[in-house]
Amino acid sequence: MSSSTSRRSSSDPNSDSDSKLPLRPIPGGYGLPFFGAIADRFDFFYNQGREKFFKSRIQKHKSTVFRTNMPPGPFTASDPKVVAVLDAVSFAVLFDNSKVEKRDVFTGTYMPSTDFTGGYRICAYLDPSEQKHRQIKSFLFWMLSSRHGQVIPLLRSYLSELFLKLEDQVADKGEANYNSISDNELFNFAFRFYCGKDPTETNLGSSGAKLFELWTYPQLAPLGSAGLPWYFFPINVVEDFLLRTVPFPAWLLKFAHKKLYHAIYSSALEPLDEAARFGLTREEACNNILFVLGFNSYGGFKIIAPTLLKWVGLAGAPLHQRLAQEIRAAVKSEGGVTPNALSKMPLAKSVVWETLRIEPPVPFQYGKAKSDIVVESHDAAFKVKKGEMLFGFQPVVTKDSRVFEKAEEFVGDRFVGEEGEKLLKYVYWSNGRETEDPTVENKQCPGKDLVVLVLRVLLVELFLRYDTFEIELGTPTLGPSVKVKKLTKATTTS
Repeated sequence: MSSSTSRRSSSDPNSDSDSKLPLRPIPGGYGLPFFGAIADRFDFFYNQGREKFFKSRIQKHKSTVFRTNMPPGPFTASDPKVVAVLDAVSFAVLFDNSKVEKRDVFTGTYMPSTDFTGGYRICAYLDPSEQKHRQIKSFLFWMLSSRHGQVIPLLRSYLSELFLKLEDQVADKGEANYNSISDNELFNFAFRFYCGKDPTETNLGSSGAKLFELWTYPQLAPLGSAGLPWYFFPINVVEDFLLRTVPFPAWLLKFAHKKLYHAIYSSALEPLDEAARFGLTREEACNNILFVLGFNSYGGFKIIAPTLLKWVGLAGAPLHQRLAQEIRAAVKSEGGVTPNALSKMPLAKSVVWETLRIEPPVPFQYGKAKSDIVVESHDAAFKVKKGEMLFGFQPVVTKDSRVFEKAEEFVGDRFVGEEGEKLLKYVYWSNGRETEDPTVENKQCPGKDLVVLVLRVLLVELFLRYDTFEIELGTPTLGPSVKVKKLTKATTTS
């Protein structure tokens, strides 16, 4: 049984209770026109920081549902006004396609130019009601399923390189930059998985990962910050002006898109040949592969792989010992790292889910109310008008103390056992519940199961090689920065 149990509220719509909640006006507001949005933006980026921004307003309004402004707006001509839904119950409305529309809200209250993606609105920006969403997502499902059997052996070969490079750096310098090594090897894995070639065999050479980052970052620039504190006010004003006054001109990075596009177009021959069967041109299919490969897969791995190492490293030797024993026993009993072996590792699975709960790789979720609706929190109900933007910040939602005990702590075995697994429906990292599957009718990440599998295999490879390890955290950028200080090689394999 897991060491952490549920604290389900009677207002949880998934409970057996049929309680009626009091209807309450949505507290909060947007301040003065133009200036209110600027004030909230400076609190969000510079004066308070993201989590304090939301937690202070929850405390002020005594409500997890309230009105506020969200970046970037107003300079980018996007409307920054949102209704925040910041508990495990109210947040779930963002997955109800009968109530919210997901058209052009992937990055929030603004949308980058389609010039970044060859002039196409790719799948992430489409609403499930759009026929094109069904076509593209079906195509992506076919790609993932046709390659599913390749994941474990292919990933293990790149992870072997990853750990060899870590060992060499630790031996030579006394520490290793995990992020840079992991980024390179997981990018190579992702490109090979989707396109059938190592990127070094294409026009990308060894620069593929950096080129994808160069193409990706400007699309997210209005949501970024150097993270300088409030007393660097003049610098922060300049940064805010540069990042959020006008959209980054996509034509400046046309060369990056062109190079990435041609690398995929000349490599992913089988998927592009199949595209017509799903009603897609080769060009549209190629741009969607480019986005899924670079933005979703590599971009996700770049954040979540160091996050996994961070939390497991901070947990220390007691958890490491338990993981090593479980992993080695399962691999020995099955004669290798196989799907059956992975299924016999409940603690390893729980550690991956706990990582995705405590520090989800995609913090923001948005949806626009399709009609006048009522949104329920644990304690009250709120009327939301048609057209209003709903917003959720997952790092607060998935640390809801009404659902999770020790919600702010990393509990490795939280999801072990029958009671622990009941909590998985409150793990929302994939734009849906962990207990549900992505379909063409929803916006849940089509690669949800691939991400979980990659993290589980990463954990397995780590503890097949090492009994324990030590880390040091650096300044976070996109996700945590992790330095490996010590690797203690395995003394036993069973």
